[in-house]
Amino acid sequence: MRSKFLLLPLLFAATVAQAQEFNCKVSVIAPKIQSTPERVFKSMETSIAQLMNTRRWTNLNFSPQERIDCNMLLTINEQASSSSFRGTLQVIYSRPVFGSDYMSPVVDILDNNVQFNFLENTQIEFSPERFTDNLSSVIAFYAYYILGVDADTFSPMGGTDLYKQAQTVVTNAQNASEPGWKAFEDQKNRYWLIDNQQQAVFRPLREFLYEYHRSGFDEMAADIAKGRKACTTSIESLKSVHQAKPSSYNLQVVFNAKYNELVDLYKNADPQERAKVYNTLQIIDPGHINQYMGMMKGSGR
Repeated sequence: MRSKFLLLPLLFAATVAQAQEFNCKVSVIAPKIQSTPERVFKSMETSIAQLMNTRRWTNLNFSPQERIDCNMLLTINEQASSSSFRGTLQVIYSRPVFGSDYMSPVVDILDNNVQFNFLENTQIEFSPERFTDNLSSVIAFYAYYILGVDADTFSPMGGTDLYKQAQTVVTNAQNASEPGWKAFEDQKNRYWLIDNQQQAVFRPLREFLYEYHRSGFDEMAADIAKGRKACTTSIESLKSVHQAKPSSYNLQVVFNAKYNELVDLYKNADPQERAKVYNTLQIIDPGHINQYMGMMKGSGR
């Protein structure tokens, strides 16, 4: 358990022994690119993994078993030159559940606007003070975002300082020519993902991250019914977010990760509780209505 987040404000400024935060599995594929040697994409894969897994992103001390598990899948769809690439990046993060070996999915993002330059066998360097290149900034943004979400699941509003770090990456990238960083470009990009996460209207979403995982799933080893009831209460709290910001990107990111878990959690629940959750989910997450209808029937995904 990453109980250190309960003391995040104090520990954030402390100097501690070297211990990286991530256990990130990185994959780079290029199914549409035939002319470039495979070793170029393997080099890209290695460089991204090194940035994620060997850089110190915070001053927190993570033991090996506390490292955050996540996955990044970079799909290269276009290559404009020997060093210029365009593609998509899928970022998935799951959180350990107390008293079990289960990993609860929390974030599932598909970023469709990833453009960058990369030279084979080069190390990716990130500078928190300034924008140096797009690939390092994109990777750093999602590193800080995941750290913030992870902290929110262990401590109420625990990710605030980490979201500020992600916000700094966005601010530094405002003059970048590559897409994904500016408010006017899209309602579902990096700018809005981190801006929303810090707005007061999205506070219930951040409180959901804590209550669902700490009061819900972490309690299920001792009392499944009690833990599930806490999950139900936390899901109900998201109605206010949907009412203020219907179909918001941030809610979609969470439910893209959560919908299968929710089906499994409630398909065998008391019919009244299952109906209550279904009535809420069909409003706040209509994109997965078919799966939730299966849940109502007591069936799988």
